[in-house]
Amino acid sequence: MSLDVSPALLEQAERGEVDEAAFVDCVRTSLPFAWEMISSLVAQLKVDGGAFADNQTPPPDEHARGQLLRALASDAIRGALQRHFGVRLAFQNCHRVAVFPLDPAADEPLARFTSVRAQLLNQSPELRDC
Repeated sequence: MSLDVSPALLEQAERGEVDEAAFVDCVRTSLPFAWEMISSLVAQLKVDGGAFADNQTPPPDEHARGQLLRALASDAIRGALQRHFGVRLAFQNCHRVAVFPLDPAADEPLARFTSVRAQLLNQSPELRDC
């Protein structure tokens, strides 16, 4: 299971619309490693500026790697995180997360980061089984 959903949040979902802030809080508490990584990248982007901020350090263990995969592979979770933080997220190699500002000036760097070429250049034998 990827999220620890409270009974109240589950009831809300069963009734219809879900409060996105409650969903984001569920993600924060369920996937703390992923949350912290994305939060710190958003802060880094705000402080340093630039086209994007990214993480190139593999997670410390498979549990942490799984949190990143669950957060970024789910359209609902990824979309909620992007709206919450006001950024666009990109992902490579089961650990390289990047945050891009919503500014149209970031379109080109985002396209380069998510290109087939960038994916191929970001490969390494150490990451083959991640």
